[in-house]
Amino acid sequence: MTKHKIYTMSFSSVYPHYVAKAEKKGRTKTEVDEIISWLTGYSQEELEAQLEKQTDFETFFASAPELNPSRALIKGVICGVRVEDIEEPTMQEIRYMDKLIDELAKGKAMEKILRKNN
Repeated sequence: MTKHKIYTMSFSSVYPHYVAKAEKKGRTKTEVDEIISWLTGYSQEELEAQLEKQTDFETFFASAPELNPSRALIKGVICGVRVEDIEEPTMQEIRYMDKLIDELAKGKAMEKILRKNN
C-alpha cells in the first residue's frame, strides 16, 4: 500500500497555512504554536527545530515528545470524515491538528480547544 502524500510533505510547508488561517480570523501564531505544543509535547524550541529541519508529517508525529492523552476528546468532522473514526494513527494525528486549527479559526476559546475541564 502506498503512503498517503501528506505523510511525506514537510510539516514546515503546511505550518504557514495553519498560521495564516488563524491570523485571517484574528487569532495568533502564538495560539497555533500552543495548540501544536499541547497536541505533540514539542516545546517552542523543539517545534522551531522541526520546522527548520523540514521534517515530514510522519516523522513529526512519530518524533513527538508526548502526544497528549486528552487528544482522544477531539471529536467532529474534518474533510468530511469523523476524526474519532480514522483508523490509521498518523492520519488521525494530522486530522486532530486540522480540527484544532479549525476550532481556533472559528473563534473557540483556547481552554475549550485544549480540552481543559473535560
